[in-house]
Amino acid sequence: MKRVILAYSGGLDTSVIVRWLSERGYEVITYTADVGQGEELTEIPQKAKASGAVDAIVEDLKEEFAREYCLPTLRALALYEGRYPLTASLSRPLIAKKLVEYAEKFGADFVAHGSTGKGNDQVRFELSVWALNPNLEVLAPVREWEFKSREEEVEYALRHQIPVKATKDKPYSIDKNLWGISIECGPLEDPWTEPPEDAFEWTVSPEKAPNEPEYVEITFEKGVPTQLNGKTYEKLSELILDLNRIAGRHGVGRIDMVENRLVGIKSREVYEAPGATVLYKAYQDLLSLTTDRWTFHYFLTHIPHEYAKLVYEGLWFSPLRTALDAFTESIAQFVNGTVRLKLYKGHAQVVGRKSPNSLYVEDLATYSEKDAFDHKAGAQFTKVFGLPLKVLGRVKNAHSGSSDR
Repeated sequence: MKRVILAYSGGLDTSVIVRWLSERGYEVITYTADVGQGEELTEIPQKAKASGAVDAIVEDLKEEFAREYCLPTLRALALYEGRYPLTASLSRPLIAKKLVEYAEKFGADFVAHGSTGKGNDQVRFELSVWALNPNLEVLAPVREWEFKSREEEVEYALRHQIPVKATKDKPYSIDKNLWGISIECGPLEDPWTEPPEDAFEWTVSPEKAPNEPEYVEITFEKGVPTQLNGKTYEKLSELILDLNRIAGRHGVGRIDMVENRLVGIKSREVYEAPGATVLYKAYQDLLSLTTDRWTFHYFLTHIPHEYAKLVYEGLWFSPLRTALDAFTESIAQFVNGTVRLKLYKGHAQVVGRKSPNSLYVEDLATYSEKDAFDHKAGAQFTKVFGLPLKVLGRVKNAHSGSSDR
């Protein structure tokens, strides 16, 4: 009997996959990860077995996901194409790692996922699996099965008494974890159409958000968020979930973009990431306060884009990601302090910051009588700093004068 570990969400695709693989001689063990999607997972094992699985594993990975995947990405300030905080992208390597672990534990030669042939997740799952165990074979039934539409899948499920919920009322494809929600399909496939309000789950419309702003304070220790509004959190995952609720009720964290998928097509994507949005703003502000100019500028021009790109493209288990983490962890040792933000009708604005490692010196920055800056030294600095342009101007003028003659 061929044994396979299937990444299982309990949705239509993966429920149908269980039966489809069983019919083809596979012994299916499902694996479901709780990464903070906020859904009740107690019924998952029963549902998986009713679909044909011989066993079903459900595992709470919220804290591992927050500390080992979300935190390094936050420290890199990684946003794909400058906007997407990599919500779904981040959970895939963690789930793939667990698929490999259980495949090795149960002697399975195969792992499987429910990704389509034109999505990014197929790449993320398969590259992660092969990086960890190149001998495992990855199955992707959705890429090869006979169904041409979701309606055909529903028909198959009903015929085989597979317990699935399918509705035309909310035709969205949704992926959730504690870092955010990815929303696509349905009316969102027209990039001119404004996302309907029923597409959003965690954020209220800014128009319906409170008319009074709310202030939040986030404290970091060595680049790790540890306190929210004075409350200390032992679990980073709980801080993020609480921040999602606070920022979400002010409409913070909605993202609507057309992004370039890895497979070469453009896709309209809508995201909700209230907590991540606030944490990114807070972290960047505190990093700027505590990092010298050369390091900060190097970070901004070299790290966020490259880190986001490798996460998006499924390269989490690459030496490059390990090397970038070493750099961001090094400078994070100085990211200590508290940032105050104002949340108001879809906006999160930093309005205060303090740190024991602050490089801001008021006596040097002030324009009051306390000013300790050497203004005369400024004249000599400007003279030396501007020397290359001054020389360039002389040469250009000399050539211009000779050509006139």
